[in-house]
Amino acid sequence: MKDILSNLITKHNTSYTPIWFMRQAGRYLPEFREIRKKNPDFIKLCLNSNLVSEITLQPLKRFDLDAAIIFSDILMVPFGLGQKVEFKKGAGPILGDINLENIINTDPKEFIEKLLPVYKGIEKVKNNLTQKELIGFAGAPWTLLLYMLNKESPKNNFNFDKINNESLINPLLKKIEEMICLHVDKQIEAGANIIQIFDSWAGLLPKNKLTKYCYVPTSKIVEHIKSKKIPVICFPKGIGKNYIDFCSVVKPDCISIDYEVDPKWIKEKLNGLPIQGGLDPKILLEDKEKIKKSTENYLNIFKDYPYIFNLGHGVLPEIKPETIEYIIQLARNKK
Repeated sequence: MKDILSNLITKHNTSYTPIWFMRQAGRYLPEFREIRKKNPDFIKLCLNSNLVSEITLQPLKRFDLDAAIIFSDILMVPFGLGQKVEFKKGAGPILGDINLENIINTDPKEFIEKLLPVYKGIEKVKNNLTQKELIGFAGAPWTLLLYMLNKESPKNNFNFDKINNESLINPLLKKIEEMICLHVDKQIEAGANIIQIFDSWAGLLPKNKLTKYCYVPTSKIVEHIKSKKIPVICFPKGIGKNYIDFCSVVKPDCISIDYEVDPKWIKEKLNGLPIQGGLDPKILLEDKEKIKKSTENYLNIFKDYPYIFNLGHGVLPEIKPETIEYIIQLARNKK
């Protein structure tokens, strides 16, 4: 079956529940770990189009999934803008200092040239996909701005004073928005037929800053993607009750919910807007009974509703491939 996700998102089809997983290509798969061992430089790995294609397709060889999501990283955009990006074991991403002038003056052709292997990787995946959809993605402007300014994951440390410098923030945010649109365009040209926007750190924003840093910049990206007649899924992780405001302002074609969102509550509030995800990835580390109960809870709540089965965040490295297989079977067998 082809275009299952697209049909659900655009036509609100409820006869079938599509399944894919955020981070389905990656750390929990032994075949990925083999590749990773030989390729310790993560950015170089994301720029190896042959390996990008191989890694993206690995989970589809194992599991009955409805879509591939390109193996890449949201920080490819800062990298394309000339900021140094490296990944350190145990520390996550480490970014270099910002040279605002260089970033603002980054030529689009230069940006595309740096990220060309990403787009080549998408082409290779597309040529090897039959009856499956291909999801491209980008980080949302706020999350990329945050990484670029903080120069590391804000998990343990972020000072909001860093975003009070308007003369730095405003031109930087504008450039980030422009380059996300370009990055998405190139992914669509290469064969991606759905785009997901990850705002992984939206939850750090206080309510009074959500409009300026989350809603308005993301709505520009969403509008741009919609103009290409491509469905767009948004994932503003951690914003709680503000999911409703987000949907009314940003108007995504589908909203991906995190595991802190009450699925019954959001279903009642969204008047039929397609919903994706929600299941806490940590539940996949529990016993089978707990996994079954939690999975079926989402499937029951969203029965006869346009819903894509997914997690409320990415697959954890500790999750066993057999557990992913088990969940897929539960969803497929649910009538």
